[in-house]
Amino acid sequence: MNKCLIVSFASLIALSTVLIGCSSGNGDSANGTGAKKTKVTFWHGNTDTEKEALERIVKAFHEQNPDIQVDMTYIAQQGEGQNEKLLAAIAGGNPPDAAYFDRFEIGSWAARGSLTDLTDKAKADQINASDYYEFAMAEATYKGKLYGLPNDTDSRLLYYNKDQFKEVGLDPEHPPKTIAELEAAAEKLTKKTGKRFERIGFIPWYDQGWIYTWGWAFGGDFYDKSADKVTADHPNVVKALEWMRDYAKKYNIEDVAAFTDSAGSGADNPFLTGQLSMTVSGPWRIAGIKKYKPDLNYGVTPIPTPTGDKFTSWSGGFSYIIPKGAKNADAAWKFIKFAAGKDGQKIFSETTGNLATIQSVNEGIKDPATKKFAEILPQSHNRPVISAGSLLWNELSRARDSAIHDKGTPKDILQEVSQKVNSELHK
Repeated sequence: MNKCLIVSFASLIALSTVLIGCSSGNGDSANGTGAKKTKVTFWHGNTDTEKEALERIVKAFHEQNPDIQVDMTYIAQQGEGQNEKLLAAIAGGNPPDAAYFDRFEIGSWAARGSLTDLTDKAKADQINASDYYEFAMAEATYKGKLYGLPNDTDSRLLYYNKDQFKEVGLDPEHPPKTIAELEAAAEKLTKKTGKRFERIGFIPWYDQGWIYTWGWAFGGDFYDKSADKVTADHPNVVKALEWMRDYAKKYNIEDVAAFTDSAGSGADNPFLTGQLSMTVSGPWRIAGIKKYKPDLNYGVTPIPTPTGDKFTSWSGGFSYIIPKGAKNADAAWKFIKFAAGKDGQKIFSETTGNLATIQSVNEGIKDPATKKFAEILPQSHNRPVISAGSLLWNELSRARDSAIHDKGTPKDILQEVSQKVNSELHK
């Protein structure tokens, strides 16, 4: 068992003494008072620059809060649907005091009572929701209650190869705005010999080409909050999936699959190697370009829509939460309030290059491409915060694959998604 989780009866008494001392204004031994520090156990699953960012945040927090000691513990693969250790710790009554947590999962965890309600703490400390992007606060909120404080975020835009645009007579300073322009550009850019693509202009379902991406671009929606009902079969979401299916037919899905199945990652990513002229992706792609292909002449632009306006995107990201049953919730709140505040997010953003969920922090971004990802955030969507959020994600992924392989009509497929998820949602 992790040593951070071993708490004896004697140490519980000691911790109680510390909490009383903290509340009465006593300092710690470093200040010469002899009082012990309150320890906050903090779980995360980060490595590399994101781990470094958290370490810098903890150091800055310690400088301002000498009476609290934050102990970071790395939990392998924590996040994005892999939180078994955290769930087990909560169920066993011995969770960490705070955790770095995928905002996407807040709804389902709050629904089963695994997270601490932070609403009153945020209100008492006058946490201003308007400082954060609306979608980020929405994703951290379940049924009107706040269960997490947002940290980083992302968005999705269309990357395109400017040199290849010039090569085929397209204006690299006027990338496609409409779906029709996107299709026309893709056709010009594609090079195919027999069944083999030497270069393909665009693949709607590749990279970040989820149904969420295109459903919102086509003006659809996935959840009716007032009715508490999933609307995967919204008419405009159906239109988006029909477009993806038709595209798959035009370029022969088996030939495209052969291309994508052999596509590499990192330095061998097809957009970096020049085998893919356009792709929908997030700001993380910029770091890969700088590392592996710094001379790539590329641009980023909003995801095309049918009408060439009302551009949008969707965003995810992480948050800080206090698990249900945390022993030192008050001290943990002080920490996550700092980490998710302007100072903490500034440290995280500067260290990792990730976008912040506080708009004023992103105003200092210098990189022109990264700046465009920040500029779309006020128009960005978040995935529905519902107890069946993970099921909806999985079913939409299955629906996309079924449609592009022509295994049913998009309308029927999406109706099935709505029925299945709504059935689970209303159990």
